[in-house]
Amino acid sequence: MNFIEALWAHEFLRVALAAGLLAALASGVIGTLVVVKRITFMAGGIAHAVLGGMGVAHWLGSSPLTGASVAAVLAALLLGWITRRGGEREDMLIGALWAVGMSVGIVAIAHTPGYSTDLMSYLLGNLLMVSHEHVTAMAWLVGLMLLAVFVFWRPLVATTFDEEFARLRGLPTLAIELGLLVTVALAVVMLVQAVGLVLVMALLTLPAATALLLSGSIGWVMVLAATIAAGEIVLGLGVAFETNTPAGAVIVLCSAVVYLLALTGQRMRRRRVT
Repeated sequence: MNFIEALWAHEFLRVALAAGLLAALASGVIGTLVVVKRITFMAGGIAHAVLGGMGVAHWLGSSPLTGASVAAVLAALLLGWITRRGGEREDMLIGALWAVGMSVGIVAIAHTPGYSTDLMSYLLGNLLMVSHEHVTAMAWLVGLMLLAVFVFWRPLVATTFDEEFARLRGLPTLAIELGLLVTVALAVVMLVQAVGLVLVMALLTLPAATALLLSGSIGWVMVLAATIAAGEIVLGLGVAFETNTPAGAVIVLCSAVVYLLALTGQRMRRRRVT
């Protein structure tokens, strides 16, 4: 049975595909802002704080997705405050949050009584095990994220490209930046469900970086990035199913290959022009 036939025959594959497409939408829209704003390291700090929230929620018997969302938002607000203070310790503090978040999660999972959750499922992801409840929660979070981007589109774009100019125009740049980081946090929660913590940064950045090679308009870049990410997730799921390989790792490798092909194509076009 090939992947297409299995997709029609097995509901869990259709659920996994729905979760993957929601993650693609999140990575395309928010990943573009992350790449343009150059806050990939901050997004990494948020991503690793997510494990702490998941671990504590699991220890308390609550939903890991709820714990991930709370931890991601708190980490985003903390990182926004840290970067506003500035100073030479900024990178160190972000790195410390990165390590502490993971450590809290590992300790909480290790001391959870009864069934011990497989840490690898959080680190590397398990898209094929996503449930209907997870997909519903992801859909709500993606909807809130897109609504926030739509409502604050103009000030968000202005702050992303030129924060100093936006501040001189009287825009509340601090509130906008904190809102952006919270939106990034929600996107990270989406992507952790798809590819896991270790690989989340690749899916958050590579489709957007590929789209930036093809277009200069931020709106079109978001559309292209979401489309590219969706294609990579479908391809990755198919390859993972056919080869019995972890889906998250295959998806990210597909993203890397697509980016390298786009980069090579751009350089070849430049050589022909010159």
